[in-house]
Amino acid sequence: MGRRVNVIGVGMVKFQKPGASEEYNVMAAKAARTALADAGVDYNEVEQAYAGYVFGDSTCGQRAIYEVGLTGIPVVNVNNNCSTGSTALYLGRQAIEGGLAECVLVVGFEQMEKGALGSKWGDRTSPMDKHADVMNRVQGFNQSPPTAQMFGGAGREYRWKYGAKRETFGKVAEKARKHASKNPYALFNEVLSLEQIMASPEVFDPLTRFQCCPPTCGAAAAILCSDDFARKKGISNAVYIAAQSMTTDYASSFGDSMIKMIGYDMAKAAADQVYAKSGLGPGDVQVVELHDCFTANEVVTYEALGLCKEGEAEKFIEEGNNTYGGKYVTNPSGGLLSKGHPLGATGLAQCTELVWQLRGTAEARQVEGARVALQHNLGLGGACVVTMYRKD
Repeated sequence: MGRRVNVIGVGMVKFQKPGASEEYNVMAAKAARTALADAGVDYNEVEQAYAGYVFGDSTCGQRAIYEVGLTGIPVVNVNNNCSTGSTALYLGRQAIEGGLAECVLVVGFEQMEKGALGSKWGDRTSPMDKHADVMNRVQGFNQSPPTAQMFGGAGREYRWKYGAKRETFGKVAEKARKHASKNPYALFNEVLSLEQIMASPEVFDPLTRFQCCPPTCGAAAAILCSDDFARKKGISNAVYIAAQSMTTDYASSFGDSMIKMIGYDMAKAAADQVYAKSGLGPGDVQVVELHDCFTANEVVTYEALGLCKEGEAEKFIEEGNNTYGGKYVTNPSGGLLSKGHPLGATGLAQCTELVWQLRGTAEARQVEGARVALQHNLGLGGACVVTMYRKD
């Protein structure tokens, strides 16, 4: 059993549309400085840094962190698709837990381009070729963005398997907009009705445009430390990581199920490992930030995380168990759908929101009595990181 890992500082910048943000290094430095100030830690006390981003040249992490200080510490660049931010968090947590460092900085950032995600390299094997093979075999290709076809295909499979209505997926987006309206850091603060969401242009059945996360620019950061370091800084009863797990694809990911191809088994295995490590179960959780890149993924992830039984996500949504007044508040930040999804920053923005929730400082979004929080961050290609946070 390793040492306890505390999250003593968090920070983020307001997410923006591509072209409207500051440059990646400016955003990342602002988030890092905010996290340091929140922790009451001087940059000279940081022993290692982990920087997550997907789109950018090599060593963008150094360039971003050099804006904060030049102390010669190791800076590790991390790229793990949409789970990049949580992967950087995972590495920072390992450094503290294993006794390799007392205090580390983890920062994630992204300066994205307009439009749907696409490959930058056409002259070599795609890391998504196995996933594309599954899709081609199960449902074929059309002109829609590939990720929308993948997650939309999973939503379609869920509908056929359990008889779920198209409006069920729209209700997830309706909730996301309602939550984001109270988050000053979110890209979209405008509330949308279910009718508006369902009437927006179809991207890939059952997904309409407002059920797909937008390309976004932003940055977020966290300061992790040991108990000894926290005591030296006079910090007591900090939010801490009770358990964390990362999984990658299984053989089942590449069978004949779109739901499994988009990461269901990865998510379920990671969540089960976290529950076993922490001694806590879904019933102990009050607030969840999960990877809602598309509404279909939020629906299937409720079941993968054990928030409801398989096949019961529609009932879970209709009974309001995914929002305030229900069993769990999922994505109080507005999630990727409405807060935005700057790939490298997303996992650390989720971390920031959950730390605020457990501290009781989430203002209009505060989940009453939040003491245990669950985070789910997924990247196709693939990796899933699930993290449990506590505040005693």
